[in-house]
Amino acid sequence: MVFSRRLIVPIRSNERMHDVLRGFVAVAAALTLDSQAAADPALGKAKVQAVCAVCHGVDGIGKNPDVPNLAGESPQYIQKQLKAFRSGARQHDQMSIIAKDLSDKDIANVADWFAGLKFTVKLP
Repeated sequence: MVFSRRLIVPIRSNERMHDVLRGFVAVAAALTLDSQAAADPALGKAKVQAVCAVCHGVDGIGKNPDVPNLAGESPQYIQKQLKAFRSGARQHDQMSIIAKDLSDKDIANVADWFAGLKFTVKLP
């Protein structure tokens, strides 16, 4: 019987090792799918229309020069920033007030909506 240095499980064959690896992959995939399934871009769009569109637009393009574009931004970044505004770790006159009323589900949905928007860049 051979023992892997990295796994505590005894490895009797390549097939057993593949079974162990498939198990790790299945757990990782389930965790990823669960976090992705939690976001609903349709609900995100509705929240954006109600709360965010005045400044960031439903299309994720800032309406003023000092408002960031959010279209195509990573959902992890958007969630991190909204949670920082909500907790007070990041301060902004409007965003701190707006984010305070967003639930984790709202934040995930809004982030998923903005992340799903596609845009193109035209070089001058």
